[in-house]
Amino acid sequence: MKRWLRRYWDLLRKPSVHYSLGFLTLGGFIAGIIFWGGFNTAMEATNTEAFCTSCHEMYANPYQELQGTIHWSNRSGVRATCSDCHVPHEWTHKIARKMEASKEVWGWIFGTIDTEEKYEEKRLELAQREWHRLKANDSLECRNCHEFESMDFTLQEERAAQAHSTALAGGDKTCIDCHKGIAHELPDMAGATLVQ
Repeated sequence: MKRWLRRYWDLLRKPSVHYSLGFLTLGGFIAGIIFWGGFNTAMEATNTEAFCTSCHEMYANPYQELQGTIHWSNRSGVRATCSDCHVPHEWTHKIARKMEASKEVWGWIFGTIDTEEKYEEKRLELAQREWHRLKANDSLECRNCHEFESMDFTLQEERAAQAHSTALAGGDKTCIDCHKGIAHELPDMAGATLVQ
């Protein structure tokens, strides 16, 4: 094994005899473009609703709940998909979220929420984790579509207009503080310790 590694290390260190530096540079550049294109294509493929709902767990539970909300069917005809609410749009935040979400694959492998009963049992934990994440990033995903500056407070109910104008003025609240349960059913909060 050691001899094999040494042989390949020497091969990599040795200057190229048959190819010019320009060819190797251009080849590396083209390989980089192909890698980057493939990486971004895979990244965007994992942001589709079809990908998110390809798991039985997601299709049977959260996806069905989403279909009964304002984010699914509304007067403007704009539909939010899973990634709109659970994945930031900016590249660096998106990569960080994808790395964080990769642990959810383990949950899928081990069947953590593969039945409705298991899902209901973990619903509070899952919701609190999302609420905490959205609070920590100032509801970044919500702000991809909703901007306080674009809201017409005169068209809102008095309570909503007051809350939105206070938040716009620099309050310490963010979207998720008031809008828990906007796209999924709220968990049973009896005896729960809320994560802030």
